[in-house]
Amino acid sequence: MPPRFLLWALKLVHTIIWVFFVAMIAAIWVFAAQGDFAGAALAIAMVLVEVAILGLNHGHCPLGKVAQRYTADRAANFDICLPAWLAARTKPIFGPLFVGGILFAVMRWATMPR
Repeated sequence: MPPRFLLWALKLVHTIIWVFFVAMIAAIWVFAAQGDFAGAALAIAMVLVEVAILGLNHGHCPLGKVAQRYTADRAANFDICLPAWLAARTKPIFGPLFVGGILFAVMRWATMPR
């Protein structure tokens, strides 16, 4: 397959994975607000898997290394279908939202009537 097609396919897969994890971060907040702590815990666990993968790769997504094989471009969004400003700020934006969602879930759980 031509490298251009492979890069495009990789960007598409990477974007789908990104959307999934952003949805999981949002789901933490929704589940916690609804009192569904099992759902919140599952969403937290799924995001923690991604956090572990990033941690094991020194803060970088392993798909970026694969994408580097197919282009010399190193813009923030060279491996994902996002605007460059968002691709460059994903961790600073969604990291606090993830931690905030965990804290919100814990606070809701701790104040739940028993």
